[in-house]
Amino acid sequence: MQNEPTCSCFDPYDNGQPWQELALHTDEQDITCEPWKYLLECVEQAARDGRSEFAPLRDMPWEARRQIVALPPTIAKLKAVKHLLLYRTNLVRIPPEIGEMSALEEFTPYTSYRLHWFPYEITRCTHLVRSTISTRALYGNYKFRSPFPRLSVRAQAADSKHISLQHCSVCNQPIAYLHQAWISLRVATDIVPLLVNACSGACLQKLPHPAEQYVPYPHQGGLALSQPPATY
Repeated sequence: MQNEPTCSCFDPYDNGQPWQELALHTDEQDITCEPWKYLLECVEQAARDGRSEFAPLRDMPWEARRQIVALPPTIAKLKAVKHLLLYRTNLVRIPPEIGEMSALEEFTPYTSYRLHWFPYEITRCTHLVRSTISTRALYGNYKFRSPFPRLSVRAQAADSKHISLQHCSVCNQPIAYLHQAWISLRVATDIVPLLVNACSGACLQKLPHPAEQYVPYPHQGGLALSQPPATY
């Protein structure tokens, strides 16, 4: 359907074909478009009025909504929001600043089918207890164990043109050299793939044990990664 967010990442499974290496969506957000400017104002307004639910894309027509592929880092200002509602969006990533939404209790990105992973920083939302996520769209989901995109096994300079991260997912200190890993953890009512952007190998070693029936250690993904059998 024209008004459904879709991608071809999981087509091999749907068509009974062997998996291929997957890659992270790299869509760049157009920060000059009117829907983006509207979204920024929605964040500012929500921060001013202290609302408990934030559903900034709900009332946008699809042609406008499809232009939004990321949320702005300013969502860190939403200290009173308890429910973040992102139903049927075209988002491909959530910023790590979601971890600063300290009152968040419910997270609903349901049917946002291009959201295959979430930032590790969401684990800082200590009041988050309810989630509604399209698990079939997630990397490594238990239903058919889709592959995780391969991450670099080498640390990368955090000031490169491809990396704009500022702080470690684990210790929140500035990042000079980026160490990445995937880990599957329970977030609210779902087990989800989290991308960790760490400042050191030592911080990666501080990660909690992954959820049962998932890869039992932080990893770099890739097609060769051994995952538990699918249980769908």
